Amino acid sequence: MSGAVALPAPRGAAGLRRAAPVLMGLGRLVLGLGIAAAVWEGAVLGFGIRPEYLPRLSAILSTIAATPEAYAAGFLRTALETLIGFAAGVAVGVLNGVLFLRAPVLRDMLFPVFVVSQTIPVIAFGALVVLWFGNTLLAKAVIAFYLTFFPVTVNTLVGLQSVDPRQMALLRSFGATGRQVLLRLLLPSALPQIFVALRLGASLSLVGAIVGEWFGDTTGLGVILLQAMYTEQVTVMWAAILCAAVLGTGFYALVALAERYLVFWGAEA
Repeated sequence: MSGAVALPAPRGAAGLRRAAPVLMGLGRLVLGLGIAAAVWEGAVLGFGIRPEYLPRLSAILSTIAATPEAYAAGFLRTALETLIGFAAGVAVGVLNGVLFLRAPVLRDMLFPVFVVSQTIPVIAFGALVVLWFGNTLLAKAVIAFYLTFFPVTVNTLVGLQSVDPRQMALLRSFGATGRQVLLRLLLPSALPQIFVALRLGASLSLVGAIVGEWFGDTTGLGVILLQAMYTEQVTVMWAAILCAAVLGTGFYALVALAERYLVFWGAEA
C-alpha cells in the first residue's frame, strides 16, 4: 500500500491548541492591567494630583485591604443582583423575540409598549420598583432586568428575521417540525446577534443593580459608593468604583468566552 496513514492528534495537544487563544488573551489582559496600573500610579505621583481628585492606586488597594469583608460582601451582593436580573432579562428577551417572530400581531401590539418603557429614566423606574418590592434583592434584580430584556428582545428578533427563508424551506422539505426548525436553524443562526445584546446587557444589568442600591440597602457596591459620597471619602469611592469595574469586566469576559465557544463559526471566520 502506498501513502502513509495520518495518525490523529493526541487529545491533549488538541486541548492545548483550543486553550491557546484563551491563555494568550489572559496574558494580554494581565499585561494591559499592569501597564494601566503603572501609568495610574506614575501619573498621580509625577503630576502631583491631589488625592481628593485621584488617589494613588496603591492607596485604593490599601483601603480595600483594610476592610476586605465589607467590599467582599458588597461585591457578592451586587454580583448576585446583576446575575439574577441578567438571566431573567435574557430568558424573557429571547422568548419575546421568538413570540414576535411567530405572532406579528403580538409584536405590533407590544413592541411600541416596550419602546415607551425604555424612555422612562432608570432613576424614576427604580423608585417605583423599590416602592413595589421594598429594599430587597428582588427589587434590584428587577431594575437590572428592566435594562437587559429590551436589547435582547430586539437583537433576537433581528437575528431570527435574518435567516434565509430557503434554508427554512429546505428543512421543512425534509419533514422538520416548527420546533426543530427553531432549535436547529433559527436560534443558532441568531446567536451572533443575541450575543451582541448579551455583551451590552452584561454592563447594563450591573448599572441597574448599582442604581437600585442607591434607593436604600445595607449591602452592595452602590451602598458603599453612596455612603462614601456623603461622607466625602474619596478613596472609598474609588475603591467601590474599582470593585464595580472588576465585576463588570469579569461578567463581560464570561459572556465573551461563552460566545467564543457557542458561536464557534464566528470565531473561525
